[in-house]
Amino acid sequence: MQKKLLNVGGNSKAIAIPAHYDGWTHHLLDIDPTGNPDIVCDARLLDQITSDDYDSVYCSHNLEHYYSHDVPKVLKGFHHILKSDGFAHIRVPDIQALMQHVVKNNMDINDVLYQSPAGPIAVKDVIYGFGKQIERSGQDFYAHKTGFFTKSLLSVLKECGFPITYYSVGNFEISVFALKQKPSEYVANLLKLPVAA
Repeated sequence: MQKKLLNVGGNSKAIAIPAHYDGWTHHLLDIDPTGNPDIVCDARLLDQITSDDYDSVYCSHNLEHYYSHDVPKVLKGFHHILKSDGFAHIRVPDIQALMQHVVKNNMDINDVLYQSPAGPIAVKDVIYGFGKQIERSGQDFYAHKTGFFTKSLLSVLKECGFPITYYSVGNFEISVFALKQKPSEYVANLLKLPVAA
């Protein structure tokens, strides 16, 4: 049986997803219909979609676009749509690493952190959202409304029904695999799971 992925907030199927999803059926969910998503939906409403239907949820740099009080609703929606042996792969900006870097290097909020394919990314872009994207789209949804430290993200995942988490940090990003139960040998091998939390 082919594995099913729900890519939440991916904007377009043309945007690359991790190689471990190669060969999976890729469903795209987004609030913006212009990227031709399979499902046009706000992730806060995932509890209205069929439960236990997906093997994985991939959410790359979308969760920070919700206010902190909405984050649990989104994560509970991930839990709702995942099969019992499924996993969520969540990537968010690492605000703790950013703050440490800014202080250590005596940086200003307008200083450039790195060059991306979308253009230069300044300190304020990581905190508040990529300003050029917000300006071009005219949609404030793309602004960042919450930030995460590793501890806060792992805590809210546990509260939302994911007792097992594996995470890595680097490049001002937290990447977490969140599971409802102990990973099967297939999932453990597929993900090359990093340090357990």
